[in-house]
Amino acid sequence: MTPPPRPDLLRRSSAALAVLATLGALLPASPARAEIRITDDTGRSVVLARPAQRIVSLAPHLTELLFAAGAGKQVVGVVSYSDFPEAAKALPKVGGYTSVDLEAVAALKPDLVIAWKSGNRNAHLDRLTALGIPVYVNEPRHLDDVAHSLRALGQLAGTAPAAEEAASHFAQRRDDLRRRYAERPRVRMFYQIWNQPLMTINGTHLISDVIRLCGGDNVFAGLPQLAPHVGVEAVLAANPEVIVASGMGESRPEWLDQWKRWPALAANAAGNLFFIPPEIVQRHTPRILDGAQRLCEQLEEARARRGATDTPR
Repeated sequence: MTPPPRPDLLRRSSAALAVLATLGALLPASPARAEIRITDDTGRSVVLARPAQRIVSLAPHLTELLFAAGAGKQVVGVVSYSDFPEAAKALPKVGGYTSVDLEAVAALKPDLVIAWKSGNRNAHLDRLTALGIPVYVNEPRHLDDVAHSLRALGQLAGTAPAAEEAASHFAQRRDDLRRRYAERPRVRMFYQIWNQPLMTINGTHLISDVIRLCGGDNVFAGLPQLAPHVGVEAVLAANPEVIVASGMGESRPEWLDQWKRWPALAANAAGNLFFIPPEIVQRHTPRILDGAQRLCEQLEEARARRGATDTPR
């Protein structure tokens, strides 16, 4: 005769079945939770099954952003001039941002490529996509976009806490500069990228956002091209109160002094010919606020030379 079931065993069996049922319900959902889905700066959806572990960066500023977002250890390849932070210099190179070596990229077996819309060629990005490599395209145009880029890269790399910390620090420092300088008396200025050809930036460029942050007005903001060529005559006609040059290195470019040939030019007459190293103002990274700090101080010098006695609020 079969003994009757014991109540304590029934309770244990029911509890075990409940646990198994709960686990069974959770297991199918795990991949969905691990999946990363994000929209890049061109509006394309980028989907990863898991956080990227092998990332190739196709622009120097992107390399710097990845390190700032806590993802430096996942970067396996970079382009030329990826020289910050120091650890980036030792990484394998895959050409330049306009001349990407696609075979070198594929050989690194990346699970994610981070690209730059304004710098990389569409044909290269299309080819990488055709190879089945996820490509996230970055295109910051405002200072707010730097913080957004950090958060997005942190999400893609699984380093969200570090990225959020970096983004929050950036936003706080930006806001501090804005409170201090954005409402100061306006200063009309010309930002010179290069001398031959003579190049500047328009009002939609990230550097123009830095200029506005410091209480400046870009005299060529209205031009349609992002980085237009202009003539000397156009600069003289605009008659900026300040000229800021960048150039290619850490030293003040000799060609900045060419403006001394025109004594009536407002920037020359006031002695407002300034220099900012390009790596701290032309890269779309947290270091752009180092350049912003310097620019704000230079515009304050220009205001002081008007004879003003007030100080930044």
